[in-house]
This record gives sequence, structure tokens and C-alpha cells, in this order.
Amino acid sequence: MSEINSVLIRLGKGLNQIIVGQSSLVQQLLVGLLAGGHIILEGVPGTGKTLLVKVLAQLIQADFRRIQLTPDVLPSDITGTNIFDLNSRSFTLKKGPVFTEVLLADEINRTPPKTQAALLEAMEEMQVTLDGESLPLPELFWVIATQNPLEFEGTYPLPEAQLDRFLFKLAVDYPEQAAEKQMLLNRQAGFAARRGDINRLEPIATVSEILQARQAVKEVKVSESIIDYLLALVKASRQHPELALGASPRAAGAWLQTSQAFAWLAGRNFVTPDDIKSVASPLLRHRLILKPEAMLDGLQIDAVIASLINQVPVPR
Repeated sequence: MSEINSVLIRLGKGLNQIIVGQSSLVQQLLVGLLAGGHIILEGVPGTGKTLLVKVLAQLIQADFRRIQLTPDVLPSDITGTNIFDLNSRSFTLKKGPVFTEVLLADEINRTPPKTQAALLEAMEEMQVTLDGESLPLPELFWVIATQNPLEFEGTYPLPEAQLDRFLFKLAVDYPEQAAEKQMLLNRQAGFAARRGDINRLEPIATVSEILQARQAVKEVKVSESIIDYLLALVKASRQHPELALGASPRAAGAWLQTSQAFAWLAGRNFVTPDDIKSVASPLLRHRLILKPEAMLDGLQIDAVIASLINQVPVPR
């Protein structure tokens, strides 16, 4: 195991000590970080979504910004704008919160499509265009968006084109009783989800180490049989009788990349079929679309993904 790999393992342990009872979520979040893909966190209020992102940014010493998205937020509130200075008689660029390393877009489905689209160029091109000038974003630039799966009044569902820009959609569930008890004990001991308490956390990694880890992930070997297996799964999703829309070529590339990240985090330099399976649900649940009759029958997308995995033979 390399030194940089051990740093990421310590990072995961550090997150699990604070965000108790969410070890699977933490692992998937780290896979997304290593793969360099943006993430949607979906869960009811109070399950620690915002805290998780704040703590992670602190532990890797990354510049962090948070946007609370509401129906009146404008695109310029995210990207920034040029302001005319009467004293100098010139325009001065006022950068928006998108110019950061870790950007938390809270309740992204509560802001109109025009504002949602302001993030698209940044997420896909790693740049922002203001008044015809292209401005690069930091190398780490990572968007984590949150949304509430229960309240739909006054929301603007993300279109498929924007959803496809997100690498993972992670479901944040309630913790087990023992984990929730530990959360209360931590609060009783003095830790609260306040910025001051988070700032006192000792960093575990650096942005530079995260970028090194991303390069190491790219070197993880993928055999031709594994690629064929992945492509068979993608093809099966496009032919599945319960699905109106299967996995796109972009999804296939992301599937390969996240499988490499999952394998590297496990301390291996090669991908196995189990790595492919492990990242399938968070990678596909926001990309696949059920047929109307399947939705009326109450079929859940994660159940379809599980059946998809079971019907494609594993390479030997």
C-alpha cells in the first residue's frame, strides 16, 4: 500500500469518527472525490449532508464555499459579475462562490433552471465565462449538491442533461440507533455542527495529495474482459424491459473511472467485477429512467439496477 493510499484511508476513518453510522456513504463520497466527479446527496433534512461536506473540506484543507439555493438566486450570484467602479472608471470582476475548490450547492432543486444551468459549464468545462472571458477554476473544483426527496412544492427537478453531469447520486439514510446515540454523545462532549468546531478539526490530507491520488487512480489496470463486462452491463441497461432510458456512453466512462477509484481505495492496482458492481447503484440511479408502467407498479430504480447486475454473467 502506497503512502498516499494510507492518507486516504486515514481520511475515511477521520470522517467516520465524526459522521458516525454512514461508512458506506463516506466510502462512496471518497470514490467520487478520487474520480473527480460531482455528487448529489439526497436525504431528508437533518441527516448530516451539509456537515459531511464541511468536515471533508476541512480535513483536506480545501477552500470551501456554500450556496443556499432558493427561487430568487440568479446565475450571477453563483458565477459572479463585472461591477463598474466609479472611482477608477473601470469594471472590476467580483468572483462568485463557484471560484472555490469544494462547492456545496444546498437544495439545488429549489432554484430555477436558468440558475441550475449556470453550474453546467463550470462542472463540465472547469471554467466560467463572464462577458466573453473564460476564467479557469481551481484544479480540484468539486461540486456537491443536496436535495430533499420528499418536498416537491416550489422545486425545479433537474433535467436529464444536468443530472448526467453528476457522477454519483448518494442516498443519505437515517443512522442506526447505536450510531445516533454516538452522535448525541459527541454533541454532549462539546462537538456541534458549527463552523468554529469544524475549524478546530486537525487536517488529515492536503489538496495536493488528493490530486496525486487522482493521478494514481488513472494508473489502475483494467483488463479487456472487465471492459467487456462493463459494456455488457451498459448494453443490458439499454435493452431492459422496465427502462425507458439506459446508460449513456458518458455513464460507461464514468463507470470505468469510479471502478478504478474503488479498487485503488481498496489497495489494489487492478479492477475486479466486484468493483464494477459496487459502484453501479450510485452511478446509475439518477441516469436510468423507468417506463411509466414500471413507475405505476411502484418499481424502485435500485431494484432494477440489482436485477441488471444479476442477469449479466461475470467474466471468469
